[in-house]
Amino acid sequence: MEASGATTSLFETILVPDELLAATSDGAFVAAMLEVERELAAAEAELGLIPPAAATAIASACDGLLGQLDPAELGRAGRAAGNPVPPLARAIGERLDGEAEAYVHFGATSQDILDSASMLVARRAGSLVLAALQRCASSAAALAAGHRSTVLAGRTLLQQALPTTFGLKAAGWLVALDGAAGALAAVLEERLAVQLGGAVGTAAALGGAGPAVAAALAARLGLAEPVLAWHTDRTRLGELAGALGVAAGAAGKVALDVVLLAQSEVGEAYESGEGRGGSSTLPHKRNPVSAVLAVAGARRAPPLVASLLASMLQEHERAAGSWHAEWEAMGELLRAAGGAASNAADSLELLEVVPAAMRANLEAARGVLLAEAVMIDLAPDLGRRRAHELVEAAARRAVERQTTLSEELAGEEAVVAVRSPERLDMLCDASSYLGASDELIDRALASHAAGAASARRGTHREGSR
Repeated sequence: MEASGATTSLFETILVPDELLAATSDGAFVAAMLEVERELAAAEAELGLIPPAAATAIASACDGLLGQLDPAELGRAGRAAGNPVPPLARAIGERLDGEAEAYVHFGATSQDILDSASMLVARRAGSLVLAALQRCASSAAALAAGHRSTVLAGRTLLQQALPTTFGLKAAGWLVALDGAAGALAAVLEERLAVQLGGAVGTAAALGGAGPAVAAALAARLGLAEPVLAWHTDRTRLGELAGALGVAAGAAGKVALDVVLLAQSEVGEAYESGEGRGGSSTLPHKRNPVSAVLAVAGARRAPPLVASLLASMLQEHERAAGSWHAEWEAMGELLRAAGGAASNAADSLELLEVVPAAMRANLEAARGVLLAEAVMIDLAPDLGRRRAHELVEAAARRAVERQTTLSEELAGEEAVVAVRSPERLDMLCDASSYLGASDELIDRALASHAAGAASARRGTHREGSR
């Protein structure tokens, strides 16, 4: 059953793709609840618990209500009961004759319907988040492969530290994105379960048929079949929240790097595209808009994760408030994580890398980034402590005098006694001190390819469905 319309707002439509807004809209939740009511009746008819004609009539009523119910009015009508399911069941019943009406919502409690519907929404919206993560990872893989030899300054505490390659930076993004996508995929495939336990988890209204109905309902909805009802066991939602939070963080880290690379004083990458990144007052600006929006989504996610984890503390067999606190937080978290992943993917797809600027920024450091390389090379002849002292002093003078590290070292008698000027120049060449970057990029790309192949073969564990 498809949702009718999407929740829209001035800001959400900037931060979140339309498809994800629709998948997490109030209309999507109502449609999912109607789907659960319809499939519950069908499962019960299949097991001989209600007349087949009643199940058919209930299905027709649910289908007829799709897109006809105002979610806000449904919420207002549900205020007295504390949730929207009772007025939804009444609306279904009003479309039925007396006999069929008796079997609406048969043997279920409101939380059974709303939790199952929430799992449907989470699966559908979560699949969009996952697709965005995978799209972002694909772009990172292409950047890693295409820029394995593009040297730039690696930065620690926002200062140039040692040379690295842009390919290795992108490979780091790739590994994090793949890890986040794998964790989210596992939750979506294995941990989203149907809910059917009745008032206190015994499914007493269904007699001894509760487990069989739960299994049949799970199969019809494409959700996992839980061992027990999970009314106050919210580990599933906690795992989903954690996976979404990690997804938002992985995407946000990529985007934050892009924002920093695009600074005017750095200029090592920027987002391209006609009409993108302009300013209302500054025509020269090339703002990394998609990256900025991804960072915004990533920053929204952690408090929502915390809210859902805090809601895991639930009393006895049914919660007094914690369950209710989950409803909006989960939809908002799906939107925040999805917005972060989708905008980060857009940013990488639009990214223009500027190798010349990367090289220029390295050269502006006048070789001091290679101080470690020189010290390590000199240590066997001069001793580690003496080598460290000489190189540290030379690096400091190079910065103060605006000379190069190799020039300052060439003025040290102890250094030139054991190393030629040519050797010093080679040691101060950034391309000579990249460690195992090529091998590390290959490892990241191989892992990504293996994960993609596994996903295509459908070898992720499916869980009980």
